[in-house]
Amino acid sequence: MTSASLARARPATVFGAQPRPPRPFLLMIVFGLLLVIVGVTATAQSVLVTLHITTATLNATLSSDAATIRTFVNGTVAPADLTPDAAPARIAAVEAGLRSLAAGGELLRIEIRDPGGVVRVSSDPSARGLAGATTGAFKRALGGATAADIVDPADAGDAVGPPLGVSAVLREYLPLIGEDGHVAGVVAIWRNGGPILAEIDRVRQDVLIVTLTAAAIVTILSYLIFRAAQRRITTQQEQLLSSTRRDGLTGMPNHGTVVGDVARAIDAARAAGSHVAVALVDLDSFRLVNDTYGHAAGDRALCQLAEAVTAALPAGAIAGRYGPDEFLLLHASADGESLEPTIDAIRALLDAQNLAVEAGERIPITISAGIAEFPADAASVTELLSMVAVAAAEARASGGNATRLSRAPGDPSFEAGRFDVLQGLVLAVDTKDRYTKRHSEDVARYATFLARVVDLDPGLIEAIRTAGLLHDVGKIGIPDGILRKPGKLTAAEYDVVKQHVALGDAIVRNVPDIDVVRAAIRYHHERWDGQGYLEELAGEAIPIVGRILAVADAFSAMTTTRPYRKALSVEEALRRLADAAGTQLDERLAGAFIRGIETLPDAPLPGETARAGLWAPPGLVA
Repeated sequence: MTSASLARARPATVFGAQPRPPRPFLLMIVFGLLLVIVGVTATAQSVLVTLHITTATLNATLSSDAATIRTFVNGTVAPADLTPDAAPARIAAVEAGLRSLAAGGELLRIEIRDPGGVVRVSSDPSARGLAGATTGAFKRALGGATAADIVDPADAGDAVGPPLGVSAVLREYLPLIGEDGHVAGVVAIWRNGGPILAEIDRVRQDVLIVTLTAAAIVTILSYLIFRAAQRRITTQQEQLLSSTRRDGLTGMPNHGTVVGDVARAIDAARAAGSHVAVALVDLDSFRLVNDTYGHAAGDRALCQLAEAVTAALPAGAIAGRYGPDEFLLLHASADGESLEPTIDAIRALLDAQNLAVEAGERIPITISAGIAEFPADAASVTELLSMVAVAAAEARASGGNATRLSRAPGDPSFEAGRFDVLQGLVLAVDTKDRYTKRHSEDVARYATFLARVVDLDPGLIEAIRTAGLLHDVGKIGIPDGILRKPGKLTAAEYDVVKQHVALGDAIVRNVPDIDVVRAAIRYHHERWDGQGYLEELAGEAIPIVGRILAVADAFSAMTTTRPYRKALSVEEALRRLADAAGTQLDERLAGAFIRGIETLPDAPLPGETARAGLWAPPGLVA
């Protein structure tokens, strides 16, 4: 067989093709066999009932005739009447009695024969003296047994005399047993079999009608039962097949299904010269949510993310659960439409909601995402999925809540730049934790603003900006499980976090001309009332750079969404800063910062608020 004929003989299997439920051949065969069994059973039942009715009818007729003949013989016939020398008067009297018995019409002829088969008396005198054939039924009667059967008159060879003139004959032989116990003769009765056969036919028809009706009812009920069973089996098969294509938790297509969708989309795009964009969306801190609040909370987070993905999908796009905490998005388009707006829409939907956990707490849900495109970034399914996985890993490594675009090898963005020491440390913070990186940028902006408000030297202001970028560099050494924990820290975990100021100081201590930066890093968690860490310095003993960063750090922490809570509004954050003045914060610096934010037109605002344009300094509002 050639390859072409083999291809025609066996349909091609497409990767990712949807399986279909098998046809119900087994139930069809079982139902067919049931119909055969019902038919055979109905037929056999009809035949058996007819046989039993025929036998019962013949036995009843024979018993009735036997009783009548017995009464007649006992009262009329003498043994001498069955001999050749019987007196003619006796014979005439007996025959008159026989004719009287046959006068009803159903008894056609009654004969009394001697053991040799010769008719000695008969209701039809013309048969007297004639010998009938010695049949098996006659022999049974000579043996002392009664015999009865329905025969065609043409087959009744033992009937003597003129034709009987009916279509069917009931032939009966009754033995006459003398006082010595021997058979003295045989009574032969020829009865019209038509009425008996008609009655048997009527009963047979009734039985057949009842049997066929019952068979029809059984067939209909069986059909309804089999149809209901087949529907249920088909539904279960469809549900089973659906469960192999759907994720049990979110109801979205599962890994195998969505990968098959990607494969088919790339094949179509390759043939049409179009584009396919894929995005891998990862739920940030999923393992930590499970470890901290249990798998039920993690499942709720996944369902919320699935709902957001479904709501944000553009027309024609497909999404499915790709991994334990990952969702794969697919969008085929002729013009290479990007999935970046979709990721932004998903992130916006998640920003507007929280994950409810124990004790009424509500924590934010964030995502990291990687985006890759065919054919710009990859030429095959596996390569495209690999590229998008790498991009998503880069987004996670940057601290989460970020989007990374895949770039093919040789792209200029892959080329390593040249960094000085401080730029390298800032990059290290970004790689460790994206929140820390954003927070550090905000702290640098707020600290620089406050330094300008209190009119510090420009050189010191620049050092404070650098200190703001690096003030949390020591968090590079904090374990991820503590740094990204979506809940309150234990006392032991908090002790570990406190060490980041000392570790940060140690990291930057060999950088030239960094004394101001080191002081800011080491002392920005000291409190004005002496209750801070690590040195528990108080008041003016805390270097001014540390006190400035403490104000900026507090404001940034309150206005930034954290793994364990949503960001506060600017108004609420400023109110809390005022409450902390004189205890946690330098009262003079806190007041200057609050006034500057409320009144100065160039006041820095939290990144998200500034972009959204949701807040303006109250001092400038008419």
